[in-house]
Amino acid sequence: MALGFGVTNVAVLRRLRSGEAPDPEQQQTAAPVEPAGAPTTSAPSTVVSEPAPPAEPPPVPVLDESAAQGTDQRFDLAIVGGRVIDPASGFDYVASIGISGSTVTAISADPDALPLQADTTIDATGLVVSPGFIDILSYSPNGYGEWFKLADGVTSNLGMHGLDNRATNWFAAHPDGSSPIHFGGASDHAFVRQVHGLEPYDTAAGSTLEAMLEDARADLRNGFIGLHMQPEYTPGTTADALLAHAAIAAEHGVPLCVHARYSDNLPPGTNLQAISELVSAARETGAHVHVEHINSTGGTGVMAEALGRIGDAIDEGLSMTACTYPYTFWATYLKSARYQDWQEKYGIGYGDLQVAGTSERLTEQTFADAYAANSLTAAFAMSPEDVDLPLQAGFVMVGSDAILEQSHNNHPRSTGCFSRVLGHYVRERQVLDLPTALAKMTIQPARLLEGRCPALLRKGRLGIGADADITVFDPATVTDRSTIADPAQESAGIQWVVVEGRVARSPDGFTAVQPAGRGLRSDIGTA
Repeated sequence: MALGFGVTNVAVLRRLRSGEAPDPEQQQTAAPVEPAGAPTTSAPSTVVSEPAPPAEPPPVPVLDESAAQGTDQRFDLAIVGGRVIDPASGFDYVASIGISGSTVTAISADPDALPLQADTTIDATGLVVSPGFIDILSYSPNGYGEWFKLADGVTSNLGMHGLDNRATNWFAAHPDGSSPIHFGGASDHAFVRQVHGLEPYDTAAGSTLEAMLEDARADLRNGFIGLHMQPEYTPGTTADALLAHAAIAAEHGVPLCVHARYSDNLPPGTNLQAISELVSAARETGAHVHVEHINSTGGTGVMAEALGRIGDAIDEGLSMTACTYPYTFWATYLKSARYQDWQEKYGIGYGDLQVAGTSERLTEQTFADAYAANSLTAAFAMSPEDVDLPLQAGFVMVGSDAILEQSHNNHPRSTGCFSRVLGHYVRERQVLDLPTALAKMTIQPARLLEGRCPALLRKGRLGIGADADITVFDPATVTDRSTIADPAQESAGIQWVVVEGRVARSPDGFTAVQPAGRGLRSDIGTA
């Protein structure tokens, strides 16, 4: 896949690490054993400046010439005078966009051209016009959280962290028009384990594993666009089971998205072992392996090394990507396997924990109450480098790993993920430039999944013939406002969001139109 992996960035990271020891060649049913003394330091991030604007208008991107209309036509919707950035083609220029129905049908970059005429016109002067953001690492729509994602510029909500049902039932529960943004995602190995009566630490017997593999195949035929596994949360998942699912992913041309096996650096079981296991899966099966939220699982504290190993795998010809979210704290439920031995594993104490939806850090006494309630609890267990470095790696994209629930016991990444990247990491800290950040939110996730999801061939792009899923934001003010104590806060600076050619979000708030989101399905069962 031509994902623009950013080999140069990976090479820089590789030069910054030292003392790498080779992995031993071993046959086993658990993750590979990591050699002792592996490096645990990370490299500093680099300040990135905004690229200079071109002197002349670049060529207008065209996906489908048959969709083109003359700029003298009348459009249903026009977005005029904004800085139009299409990361897929590199187009970055002040232009006007004409939309007919649900399709982009004209782009005018000639400053001397007559203004586009339309039934509705959005003045985007001083604003950035981008493809709608694709949240690659979310969960099922719930009738609530997707509205906050819309306010964060998201137009496609993809539950590649696993969906909570079998595909046929899931799509029946989420028909077209039930959400303001598009939706789809991956078959969840953890859910299928539960269907077969397995507890987290249970290992699937041969016949049970075969039945689960057939379930995965059926889910792909019935519309899911990838496979998801989370061996850290289901420790009974063997390396053989992971390889078997990777083989199915390779067979069907979809990614295997993995919440890796380990998230700490204390043997036995370290972040780098987890990365090595996933590299081995890509090598042995030919699958595209996507490493989920590498900042909190797989790379924490050893980020330069973890990214370097994935970069080496890509240089070897393996197909791998990763994603990250822009926060230095993760969150999950206190009774999950991830929180087992948490003080020792992460080197943190009670004061580094905060129950989402509350304002106070825990104590030994209040921890007991939170544990009894199995509250989703944030852990301040990452350094700034654990976020900066993956954002600067070309093969890493942005994914939230959350959707807001009505209880508000959620991580603020559920509502502010994308605006935080644009505001804090692009504008304020210059960890990466704006076109690069937008690529990580648009064309990179689209290209990862479009091989078996034809609808994504026209999303994540802003050219003639593309779907009119568009986010318009103010680069000077865009920012996240959500916090651990109050995650139910809409982002600032997202001015307009268009879904299927219809305005779904304006500066005045949500519009009253019928929700335009539709299911993004695989073509495996119909090809």
